[in-house]
Amino acid sequence: MHVPKHFVLCVVTIIAVSVAASSFYDNPDQDPLPAGGESEEELLKKWGFEWGFSGISTFAHLKHVKCLTTPSVPFDIGIIGAPFDTAVSYRPGARFGPRAIRAASARQTAFRGFNPRRGLNPYTSPFTILDCGDIPITPFDNALALTQMTSAFSTLGARTPALSHATNPHPKLLTLGGDHSIALPALRSLNKIYGSPMAVVHFDAHLDTWHPAKYPNAWESPQSDFTHGSMFWIASNEGLILNGSSAHAGLRTRLSGDSFADYDDDERQGFLRISADDIDEMGTAGIVAAILERVGTTVPVYLSLDIDVLDPGLCPGTGTPEPGGWTSREVIKILRGLEPLNVVGADIVEVAPAYDGGGEQTALVAAQVGFEILTSWVGRGMKEMQQVEPEEAVVKGGVKDEL
Repeated sequence: MHVPKHFVLCVVTIIAVSVAASSFYDNPDQDPLPAGGESEEELLKKWGFEWGFSGISTFAHLKHVKCLTTPSVPFDIGIIGAPFDTAVSYRPGARFGPRAIRAASARQTAFRGFNPRRGLNPYTSPFTILDCGDIPITPFDNALALTQMTSAFSTLGARTPALSHATNPHPKLLTLGGDHSIALPALRSLNKIYGSPMAVVHFDAHLDTWHPAKYPNAWESPQSDFTHGSMFWIASNEGLILNGSSAHAGLRTRLSGDSFADYDDDERQGFLRISADDIDEMGTAGIVAAILERVGTTVPVYLSLDIDVLDPGLCPGTGTPEPGGWTSREVIKILRGLEPLNVVGADIVEVAPAYDGGGEQTALVAAQVGFEILTSWVGRGMKEMQQVEPEEAVVKGGVKDEL
């Protein structure tokens, strides 16, 4: 039987249209509107997921709570921004550091946050980690800014943690700076909360123990003493730093004048100095061992990391860059080895995104440093809780948790 070509063409067209009508591009009229009444669990299953590139920018997509104004929401670890940079001696811009670090942490998510070097996911652990937002710090008055930051850190750090336990007496704060001067209000608040000076483990190209007079200034004022290079000198003189149990790591700074007087000042404040060059002979393991020997594993520690400890060829987005620094792999390896330290507070400072590259490489390193600090906090915390007697209560939301 002869079939006309135009008939075959019509049949093929009809079939193609029919297939297209049932394709995944279609939105058929018979799809009903949602009936409503879905449970919160069902809604979360459908819409609660976020890709790395979606959602409101918080650190690692953590829940955002304005912790300073919401004391009813407890937490164990708080990410707090300190957007302050009016105590710098060279390039400003670190006030935008918290925003940049949060954006760079976008690929850190709870569904892909397992850290294989430690065998845990800090974002799905028993500890409650929140992004506590930023401290609203004045950019016009450094004396007032110092008061604001001290008050904010004290307010948050003195609260009862979500997971109340003998080994977890206070929440821990990871501060995103901001210039390095924010370490002074942090140390003041920790001294009040723990009732003792802190050992300081300080990653930096610079000493930051400089006497304020080392900055030439004929127009002296008490406020001008407070800088991102003098805050540890001030803290030492206030008795906030445990003399003889603190360490610098990654140093490669030029010194003042024509002598080693800056080192003399530093030694009076009780710091061990590890230079950037020392890594060639000591290796990362040797540096870890030297810090642990100096500091110990029981005294309370404040961990302070200036992003300029890294080489500016890798991390250019900072205010006082110094060539010859460590790589991100070296810094991360050292941080991982320092988990035994009793770190009760930490900061990541001096990220100034205006000087960063288009690939946000400085902020990416800062975000990874944050992930490593959180992993170590959770790892040490879980280990401590497993070592206590079973009858010691571990309470989260009023329910005993036998970890």
